[in-house]
Amino acid sequence: MVQADLVIRGRQVVAENLIGPASVHISRGRITAIVPFEDVPSNSELIEANKDSIVMAGLVDTHVHVNEPGRTEWEGFETATRAAVAGGVTTIVDMPLNCIPATTTLDSFTAKLAAARHKLSVDVAFWGGVVPGNTDELSKLWDAGVVGFKCFLVHSGVEEFPNVSETDLREAMPELARLGASLIVHAELPGPIELAGRQSSTSILPDNARSYRSFLRSRPRAAENEAVALMIRLNRETGCRVHIVHHSSADALAMLREAKTKGASITAETCPHYLHFAAEDIPDGATEFKCCPPIRERENCEKLWKALRDGTIDMVVSDHSPCPPEMKLPEPGDFMQAWGGISSLQFRLPIMWTEARKRGFATSQLAEWCCRAPARLVGLEGRKGSLAIGCDADIVIWNPNAELCVEPRMIHHRHKLTPYAGEVLRGKVEKTFLRGQMVYDDGEFNAPKGSLLLRSRI
Repeated sequence: MVQADLVIRGRQVVAENLIGPASVHISRGRITAIVPFEDVPSNSELIEANKDSIVMAGLVDTHVHVNEPGRTEWEGFETATRAAVAGGVTTIVDMPLNCIPATTTLDSFTAKLAAARHKLSVDVAFWGGVVPGNTDELSKLWDAGVVGFKCFLVHSGVEEFPNVSETDLREAMPELARLGASLIVHAELPGPIELAGRQSSTSILPDNARSYRSFLRSRPRAAENEAVALMIRLNRETGCRVHIVHHSSADALAMLREAKTKGASITAETCPHYLHFAAEDIPDGATEFKCCPPIRERENCEKLWKALRDGTIDMVVSDHSPCPPEMKLPEPGDFMQAWGGISSLQFRLPIMWTEARKRGFATSQLAEWCCRAPARLVGLEGRKGSLAIGCDADIVIWNPNAELCVEPRMIHHRHKLTPYAGEVLRGKVEKTFLRGQMVYDDGEFNAPKGSLLLRSRI
């Protein structure tokens, strides 16, 4: 029998090549064996999941805006990673914008790392940024340890992170291809958005800033569709790997599907809010629902679910993008001026399970979308996102039948405003382990034990 410092076992273990009763053996923070349920060394600490609970790899969230340094009043490493661990998330990847300075130079990355140290409840990796004129910085950031690079094709919302043009991409993408780095893309082009604005200004039916339908018209599907087409073309021409973030438009799925069938090195993600909410249900003035691209219609939502089923969309991540509540302009309820972003880092697992079980998906598919696929995206496959021998013992135990109602008192990210307030979800996180150490236990937190994940050390 394999010796182990710790054994975590359950009747429903979702491992890489197994779903069912098993014991996960752990030594020095790594998984050393996955064996039959009964195989527990006599000198090992044993933690046994409840009979209805699931033992699964800790979630990996590759799309989190932490905002520190510079906008820590929006969110910070301490609060963001605390929310993550409460949601069964054991690894996050921080976005390069909304912090000041933006992570677009080696110096700014150094400042980011200094801000993060000693505050982490989970392990944290980092994206660098592609902005006009910083191509010379990309290799420096890559060598310093970022796991890839983010760009915007439309205004990002903050001046420190300007969007790129096709000309900028033609300069940066060959360099990223040379490095072997992925480019993740906010795929909306400004042209269709500007056209929608001109059309609304000349319409005989003036737009109402409180109307969600007006906001939805202002970010048309064409903006995403044309951006996806551009990135497929540039992927083919430059050989740079491309990942489409927070994909929303079902109209572009056929393009993505065809490109992947033809062998394009392109992947895509979507987010819980696009899979849980529908535009038809969003009240006027409810600016907590504002995000870009926007939450679209119910039929669009169901097409996204079908794309998850057939693999056109590879993963589901949070796009946790918080801000102080007053920036959401709750009193006027102005969708056009409010900050766009949804806070959901802590609730990705129950949101996804609530919706997935309705559609007949299995926990193994949930683990693929929320654990394994995000880990692959950032080069962490074999270390994070799987219950497999040699991986870090990042584990979540959760009850798929337990209900929870989202209330402000249970939210651990800095600000409590979220469109999920009052939602009744299924799938309650009971315990979270980071490298074999219990860091969350039914509402109780242990001392932060997270580490910086630099690509050069992975």
